[in-house]
Amino acid sequence: MDEVTELVERVWRADAGGMLGALSRRLGNFDRAEEALAEAVAEALKRWSTEGVPDNPAGWLVTTGWRKALDRLRRDAVGREKLARVAAEPPPEPGVDDRLAMVFACCHPDLAEPARVALTLYAAGGLTTAEIAAAFLVPVPTMAQRLSRAKRQLRERGIGFEPPWPDEYADRLPAVLAVIYLVFNEGYLSSGRSAQRRELAREGVELARQLAALLPREPEVGGLAALLELHHARAAARFDSWGRIVLLEQQDRRLWDRQAIERAVLRLKEAVSLGQPGPYQARAGIAALHALAPSYQDTNWADVRALYDRLYPLDPSPVVLLNRAVATRFAVGPAPALAEVDALGERLAGYHLWHAARADLLTTLDRPSEALEAAERALELATNPAERELMSRRVGELRRRR
Repeated sequence: MDEVTELVERVWRADAGGMLGALSRRLGNFDRAEEALAEAVAEALKRWSTEGVPDNPAGWLVTTGWRKALDRLRRDAVGREKLARVAAEPPPEPGVDDRLAMVFACCHPDLAEPARVALTLYAAGGLTTAEIAAAFLVPVPTMAQRLSRAKRQLRERGIGFEPPWPDEYADRLPAVLAVIYLVFNEGYLSSGRSAQRRELAREGVELARQLAALLPREPEVGGLAALLELHHARAAARFDSWGRIVLLEQQDRRLWDRQAIERAVLRLKEAVSLGQPGPYQARAGIAALHALAPSYQDTNWADVRALYDRLYPLDPSPVVLLNRAVATRFAVGPAPALAEVDALGERLAGYHLWHAARADLLTTLDRPSEALEAAERALELATNPAERELMSRRVGELRRRR
């Protein structure tokens, strides 16, 4: 890859949302904006090698794309009415509002979740169709169709590219945060053997940071950014050299990024100081307690358990209670923890981690036959390759103990 191509890719990754947002807002059409920018990128690859790189590469791409769009409108009979409205306007300049508008458009609640995720990575994150397809382990044509459907939905439903008013955040921000969290988890849970999956996790962190910079007074945005940064700070210790999951209790904490942890904790404190509690802040608080503990055994499990008690009213999910039971094991004891886990059986019988938690507790309580049965059921239900490999190891260990 030559230097110009690399530079163009960096500019695209850094501000795809701003550039597409600026043109989409002015043109009122995502497809036109995308085509115009694609032509601008092609021209940049030709001209920057001989004419030099402009002082403002993103601005150059948008201005050139704007001119390309006007040329297309002139040639397109359908676009002449639009041309009459926009031709006299100056080229747009990508800015904060454009990036924010693009993220909110891509994560619009009217779009199906797979469409939100794919479109966010493509239009706001700057990933290529091939990169997204590789990250989600689907063929490129399949991902191309998914993106095409998502763009068509934007057009057919009249979803605009104006930044939302602050009073609209409460309705629309949860969908944005959920998409970014899902993007991160998709990469983080199984990135040991795949560079594309690691990139997906990094992209989730970057999207959260960008959103936090755009909305500094939204505490749940800061909470999500802190949560993802705290998890990502220990990414180097999460997989061994064979790409196998290393559980938190077994991780080499010397590999954790302590500076990143300190920055994330500071971000979380700033979010909490705004006085509007939320589930992402509570989850980040739990992650911070783990990140700051000198060892797994020396974690303040009573505080972890108390934070799960705060989280549950904000997110009344049985999975929250399952995670609380793990803290109960260390704060109170394994027998009370098992009672908490068993009480969730009706709601979580089809969830592999419920069976995995039971297997761990039954092992601790010296009930090996029941532990093996639970571990085997967890393996049957697990679908993530990295988690299946972990559960397979557990099953093998329990069988050898019999």
